[in-house]
Amino acid sequence: MSEPQTQTGSRRAVLSLAVNSKSVLYAAYMPFLKGGGIFLPTNRSYRIGDEVFLLLQLMDDPAKLPIQGTVAWVTPADAQGGKQQGMGLRFGDDDSSRAARAKIEAAIGAHLGSTRQTHTL
Repeated sequence: MSEPQTQTGSRRAVLSLAVNSKSVLYAAYMPFLKGGGIFLPTNRSYRIGDEVFLLLQLMDDPAKLPIQGTVAWVTPADAQGGKQQGMGLRFGDDDSSRAARAKIEAAIGAHLGSTRQTHTL
């Protein structure tokens, strides 16, 4: 997973993130958030509650999944345990966010119940 790219628009920034493997997707996915969520590595400052629009590309699929969400998690640069700096985006309750969650969960399937360490827990 690489640092999200920011595109500035007339009113807000749009983040774009490409996830290249199932193991990286598992480490970034946040199923414990209502509606699901994903961790984005970034050194930009975000606050809990900030609204973010994300274009997410999964593995070899050229399509970008549009996700409107809010920041629900912030990992600072000096986090304990060597956790990667970034933020967790909680998916919105719209159709495109629900479709993205379903696609992510289908991709990582049986790994959802794993105890492997992730970027957040």
